[in-house]
Amino acid sequence: MKRRHVVLLPEAQADLLWIYDTVAHASGNLTAIRYIERIERFCLGLDYASERGTLRDDVRPGLRITGFERRLTVAFTVEGDQVVILRVFYGGANWEDELAPTAP
Repeated sequence: MKRRHVVLLPEAQADLLWIYDTVAHASGNLTAIRYIERIERFCLGLDYASERGTLRDDVRPGLRITGFERRLTVAFTVEGDQVVILRVFYGGANWEDELAPTAP
C-alpha cells in the first residue's frame, strides 16, 4: 500500500480550533489539548491505506467520510500522493450541506 502526505486545509484547521475552544470551555484546556492531539493523530494516520471511509461522490466528487470516536466526522479526498482533510465536523453538524458544491 501507498503512503501519502496528509494536508489539512485552513477550513479543517479552523474546525480544530473551534473544537478546542468548545471542549476547553466545557472540560478544561488539558482535556481539549489531548482531544485535539488524538484527532490530529487520527488524521495523520490517513497517510497509509488512505482510501478508506465511505465514498460520497453524491455530495462531492472524490469525497470520503469517516468517523472518529463516535463524535466527529472527518471529510477528506485522496488526490494523487496526498490526502486532503477538507473539514472536521463535531457532533451532529450538517456536513452534507457544508460540503455540497454551491450552485452558480
